[in-house]
Amino acid sequence: MVIRSPFPDVDVPDVTVFDLLFADLTDAERALVAVVDGPSGRSTTYGDLVVQAERVAGALAARGIGPGDVVALHAPNSPAFVAVFHGILRAGATVTTVNSLYTGDEIGRQLTDSRATLAMTVSVLLDAMRAGAAAAGIPDERVVVLDGADGHTSLTDLLAEGRAAPDVTVDASTHLAVLPYSSGTTGLAKGVMLTHRNLVANVVQSLRLIRLGPDDVVAAVLPFFHIYGMTVLLNLSLRVRARLVTLPRFDLAQFLGTIAAQRCTYLFVAPPIALALAKHPLVAEHDLSTVHTILSGAAPLDGRLADAVAERLGCRVVQGYGMTEMSPVSHAVPADRDDLSRGSVGLLVPSMTCRVVDPATGADIDVPADGMSAPGELWCQGPNVMLGYLGDDEATAATLDADGFLHTGDIVTVDAHGAFFVVDRLKELIKYHGYQVPPAELEALLLTHPDVQDAAVIGVPDADGEETPKAFVVRRPDTVLDGTELMTWVAERVAPHKKVRQVEFVDTIPKSSSGKILRKDLRGR
Repeated sequence: MVIRSPFPDVDVPDVTVFDLLFADLTDAERALVAVVDGPSGRSTTYGDLVVQAERVAGALAARGIGPGDVVALHAPNSPAFVAVFHGILRAGATVTTVNSLYTGDEIGRQLTDSRATLAMTVSVLLDAMRAGAAAAGIPDERVVVLDGADGHTSLTDLLAEGRAAPDVTVDASTHLAVLPYSSGTTGLAKGVMLTHRNLVANVVQSLRLIRLGPDDVVAAVLPFFHIYGMTVLLNLSLRVRARLVTLPRFDLAQFLGTIAAQRCTYLFVAPPIALALAKHPLVAEHDLSTVHTILSGAAPLDGRLADAVAERLGCRVVQGYGMTEMSPVSHAVPADRDDLSRGSVGLLVPSMTCRVVDPATGADIDVPADGMSAPGELWCQGPNVMLGYLGDDEATAATLDADGFLHTGDIVTVDAHGAFFVVDRLKELIKYHGYQVPPAELEALLLTHPDVQDAAVIGVPDADGEETPKAFVVRRPDTVLDGTELMTWVAERVAPHKKVRQVEFVDTIPKSSSGKILRKDLRGR
């Protein structure tokens, strides 16, 4: 049974992301504040933001950047990120956003795979970007440092050139707007090909359920380089002329102080932030009375924890669901549906269909007339679903079927109201504090250690119920490797969220006859 969204289909404009967000700006809207830098309080109006983005586009065009080119953007949240991100799109180029925690090796792999020809970063991240750019063959003069560094062009330099944005025509349905990297349902990170139409569609779809408006002030602490931050915080807010308050990283005291000082009304969070809001004593020291809604995404949020946050802050707490491969939103709790359980990720957004499929039999599971359905894998179809993975036809075919359904790898149930609940995962991907950690990547790294004979990695819950990477390791004979030493060794080679947090030494790694690691056996330990 194909399950359809309960909402009428939306009209997806045949426009670029830049035109969707800014082409119809009125004079009154140009005077509104678009972005506030949380730490400094400096603000940028919508009118100034558009001018900056267009000048960035002009400067990039003068450097030969246009349709078909990929520009890497490697920076924390800031007003500069917003201007540069949309400037790259206005130039007709594709943005590949890079995790600001990545090491030089990780950056190099992404830049090489995406075929980026120019990179933009900030001074505190420059060393990692230099190493990554060098590995990808990008010379120093093609590395822009937004806040300035000796020998590098800055954002101020680009704006000072005063160049007009180029005349660019692209096919919104086929032209890649962004190329974020995701591990999908399994394996190493892959470039997710998202077109302008994908992103435009998801903004229009999401705003049917996520009610933001020009009076809202959004605390933007979730990173814009992640598709959740990119679409839900950044683009949705700009589309409705809300005010974004950017924070470069999550620091609870700064986050709470900014909410109070800027009178934020809407918070988009991941479960670790929700946990802090529910339990941390600092929350009681700040006036958060302006917050009317908190939406949690990136990983499942326990309904009891959502209840605790709602009771403590006296606001609405809801969830949404999505994947990078869906731009990302496929489900959300509508603004007018407070009757739905806080444990639910909500209803299917407009212009989408889905199936819930029994992974054992392949049979469809129907929406029940009463109560809750049996669990099954969620498959989704809609205008927000990616074209595929860059240069990886095999992974694309394994994820997108011939009918256009994206096999999410998540196990869900659906109730009689059409509300979905994420209950498990088929996929091996570990979600550590909302960040993706592919076990295959850590396993490949562990196997390069001279004292490691074999290894497998799974996600296990910590004291707060968050999933953390645990390595099962077979030592080489006659070695004395210990767990702390190995965790330190891994930490020196990966981004912080990919660190192995636990190590257990075993005699063998359980595997199938085909050589596939039997992770369920490891979880059973």
